[in-house]
Formats: sequence, structure tokens, C-alpha cells
Amino acid sequence: MSRINRKLRKMAADLLDLPQDVVFDLPRLTMIGDRQLYIENHRGVLHFSSDKLRLALSKGELEITGQELVIRTIWTEEVFVEGHIRHIEVRDMK
Repeated sequence: MSRINRKLRKMAADLLDLPQDVVFDLPRLTMIGDRQLYIENHRGVLHFSSDKLRLALSKGELEITGQELVIRTIWTEEVFVEGHIRHIEVRDMK
């Protein structure tokens, strides 16, 4: 995304009071303790096991590691994960 385009999006988001995750196509993560994680705005599951979940993002990947991970709900752009969540990492793919 060009620098000018990014600045215009930021100005529009500020002016219209829009959430930046919507304007910039960013993931939204909601975590409850270390037991539940709700992820919005992903692009698909790349890998899933009981100790690792990798999701595609519009610009990179999201990796969740832990123990006894279970996908409770999955929709087109939303995932709800439960288990003992130990680490969350966003990997930028440029």
C-alpha cells in the first residue's frame, strides 16, 4: 500500500470515526485470559494441531501456540479457539 494511500485511509478513518482494523484490513483479536481467543478478519487456516494454529492474514500470518488447542467455531473470516494459549505472533509478509 502506498504511503499516500495509507495517509488517506488514516484521515478518512479519523474523520468518519471508523475502526482502523476495518480501514486497513487488520485482524482483530479478543483474548480472555490464556484460555480463549477470538480472531476476526483472517483469510483462512494454514495449519492446525493441538499445539499450533496458523492463520493467513491479508498481509502475513498469525501463529498461535499453546496446549490442547481446539477450534470451537470457524466462519469465513472468524475463528474462536480455546485451550492453554501461550504465545501469539504476527508475521509480516512483505
